Amino acid sequence: MTRLLFATSAVLLATLAPAFAQSLPEKTGVNTALGIAPKTQGFVAEAAQSGMLEVASSKLALTKADSDKSKRFAEQMIKDHTATSEELKGLVAGKSTVKLPAAMDKAHQDKLDRLAKLDGKDFTKRYNDMQLAAHKDAVSLFERYAKDGDNPELKAFAGKTLPHLQQHLLMAQDLNK
Repeated sequence: MTRLLFATSAVLLATLAPAFAQSLPEKTGVNTALGIAPKTQGFVAEAAQSGMLEVASSKLALTKADSDKSKRFAEQMIKDHTATSEELKGLVAGKSTVKLPAAMDKAHQDKLDRLAKLDGKDFTKRYNDMQLAAHKDAVSLFERYAKDGDNPELKAFAGKTLPHLQQHLLMAQDLNK
């Protein structure tokens, strides 16, 4: 009975997997832990989702953060991540095999919603921590795709964008100092 349930679940997951923007190994962090590059759709979806969160959370920071350092960082994130998102959009435009998400998924939206409820020092601390975690994840994602991605154009994009993300990570590490 357990085997039948497992087999049925595996078939169902395999059937539904293309409907999800990101693979289960990428969502759960298995790929990150093993250093495995995501599939093209997973890379595009995660890059787009994180870019949307970066811009939206940084717009909030401009009005809610109580630190000039965090506000300057937020301005830079809005500028850089908007440009990167536009470039990504241009690379996948017209490709029938790769789709950009139209809006943030539930996980990213939930992070933004929790952040939006805060103000002042609480907001600044959560925003700074969020930026640090997001940029660690982004550096990992872009490193793995730049190294082993399966789409040459997106692989080049990942390699070109990676140094900027690494710089953002250094800046994020400095926010709480």
